[in-house]
Amino acid sequence: MNRHFASRVVILTAVAGLGPLVAQPVFAQSLPANFSYVRGENGTPRIVDNSFSMGAPVAAAPAPRRARATEFDSLIVQHAEANKINPALVRAVIEAESAFNPRAVSHVGAMGLMQLMPGTAKDLGVTDPFDPNDNIRGGTKYLKSLLDRFDNKVELALAAYNAGPGAVERYDGIPPYRETRNYVAKIGNRIKDVKAITQGSRTMYRVTEVMPDGREVVKYTDTKPEAGGTIVPLRAR
Repeated sequence: MNRHFASRVVILTAVAGLGPLVAQPVFAQSLPANFSYVRGENGTPRIVDNSFSMGAPVAAAPAPRRARATEFDSLIVQHAEANKINPALVRAVIEAESAFNPRAVSHVGAMGLMQLMPGTAKDLGVTDPFDPNDNIRGGTKYLKSLLDRFDNKVELALAAYNAGPGAVERYDGIPPYRETRNYVAKIGNRIKDVKAITQGSRTMYRVTEVMPDGREVVKYTDTKPEAGGTIVPLRAR
């Protein structure tokens, strides 16, 4: 007997008054729980895998971008304030870099929310680039170093974040790369309609910030945003 087939025995059963003996094969080994015997229309017994009828588990749908965007707000504010950076700037960088996906990996190996390259992450002391807190801490620290390097000029710091500080210095400005220019333009228009509100000797600023999902959120700050036009370029602080 071929060793690749399980041995079997034939049990003859008789159905009284209904017909001749019927041969029903029974496998010596018991069937797994997800298998069962059934008979076809012609009476032939066969084995059916029930797991196909039950269906495979369905993966959970990814969280909407709005939910992901607000999930990291407290960490963004914490690390932005620690580095004296506008939280809206950090939030806009995260949106552009990873769309708020903490597990994002680029084709060149950049990782996490702020897309840190392995070497950069190591220099910043980031031990787990996929941990939101560790990634935002390191990315915000790196962004602050670029702002300091380029005299607090947000557009140059953003260009350096995207293309590298060497490229910005080599071209003495934003490099002529389409990706980098689009990147700077996209992030640079996230604050809208700034209005000053004076109460006695104190001046507050009403800032309408454009959120990643398109919503406009009004916030108040005692730090004067950069003026000019309807859309105000983001400033470092």
